[in-house]
Amino acid sequence: MARTALHDLSAIELAAAIARGETSSREALTHFVERVDRLDRPINAVVTRDLDAAYAAADAADAAVRAGAPLGPLHGVPMTVKDSLSTKGLRTTSGAPELADHVPTEDAWPVAAMRRAGAVIWAKTNLPIYAGDMQSYNEVFGTTNNPWDLERTPGGSSGGSGAALTARFTPLEIGSDIGGSIRLPAHMSGVYGHKPSYGIVPAHGQIPGPPGSLTLADLAVAGPMARTVADLDLALGLMSGPNRWEGPAWRLELPEPRHTELGRFRVAAWFDDDACPLDPEVAAVLHGMADRLDGAGCAVDRAARPGFTLEKVVERFFALLNAALAGGTDPNTLEEYARATGDNPIALTKRQTAMRHRQWLSNNESRLQMRLKFERFFESFDILLLPVMPCVAIRHDHSEPMAGRTVTTEAGPRNYWELNRWMAPAGACYLPATVIPVGMAASGLPVGVQIVGPYLHDRTALAFAAAVAELVGPCPTPPGFA
Repeated sequence: MARTALHDLSAIELAAAIARGETSSREALTHFVERVDRLDRPINAVVTRDLDAAYAAADAADAAVRAGAPLGPLHGVPMTVKDSLSTKGLRTTSGAPELADHVPTEDAWPVAAMRRAGAVIWAKTNLPIYAGDMQSYNEVFGTTNNPWDLERTPGGSSGGSGAALTARFTPLEIGSDIGGSIRLPAHMSGVYGHKPSYGIVPAHGQIPGPPGSLTLADLAVAGPMARTVADLDLALGLMSGPNRWEGPAWRLELPEPRHTELGRFRVAAWFDDDACPLDPEVAAVLHGMADRLDGAGCAVDRAARPGFTLEKVVERFFALLNAALAGGTDPNTLEEYARATGDNPIALTKRQTAMRHRQWLSNNESRLQMRLKFERFFESFDILLLPVMPCVAIRHDHSEPMAGRTVTTEAGPRNYWELNRWMAPAGACYLPATVIPVGMAASGLPVGVQIVGPYLHDRTALAFAAAVAELVGPCPTPPGFA
């Protein structure tokens, strides 16, 4: 195994090479550490490491191979983890100054699943404070830059995860997504990510809430990020299952894919909507991909809709999202927010953050009605294709307040939170969504697509993603990172 090729292997390929003795876990770990040392300074994706513990784990993994012991599917594979997921013995800050020295005594459940499978967790990746932005920067570790263009963000909140993957610092990552935090970085960084169906990945141990919180927030999921669909599928299977409350009685058996051959999928595409029009360079890539699907025998219906408008689901999504994010807000601040007036994004965000429970119940009922319409929609279709963002990766903007930011795009200036409107259909309705890069925009930056499946049909979304990846080609590599 050529040492220079280790960073290009998928997690599955690297585990197989370690199991066959073609490389060792220690050699692979050393390779990634040296690569980060050499290339990460301008990116700032990898922010905390514990090499003593990592090398001890790698040596134990190599000893198990030599002894002929049973090996897990990720045996000896070095990987990084988003810094909002607790890692036992390894500092976890969620980008917050008050947690700058926080060292958990337990792994978050998705992290524990990776360790049980044999992975060697050696470092943490950057994010915005408390995973609360579409860009990745904080006072503890600074700003993470996009390997495709250092003047731009790799996304957020799993931006360090996306940057580390596209720079080949890790073959596998664990991200989290409440408002697009897996999907947006996958698009902006040009990597693969899967937002699972809500409720199938127990994510105890995430920060926020405060360390030790047991609440699993509405909309919030944890899921895998990688550079191959096979790695996403493997990691999802490892992470999925009942949470701590349901474990004594519940079991999870996700349905098999509805299809695996590209031409058998019934596909709809929702790319055009006045509620969030696409920049021409993004639209060109997505419609070009749909044309290729048509040419490959997979007919794409570009007119089908699930029975409600993007504007309606966006309205419900942001109301539910802001309510879900309000858990740690001071009660006096909430009372102040409730009195906000006006229709501008800042006032609207404040009122939604302070909504009464009766208002939440109304928004939830509307969400359930949309879920029912999606249920009927997926009787006629297997997959719905959606954009991830109306534009490519954006330039850094850390101005406050966040809701007052304006982003310059090809189609003109947009309010900051308009950029994640396409997160709403899958997010609000608890649907699985796989993001893969499907082409490069005219500006030279990657463009991803959301592959949305029916609720709990995660493997259908992943199977279609694998078929599309065969058509459009592998995960791209930024110049200088081959």
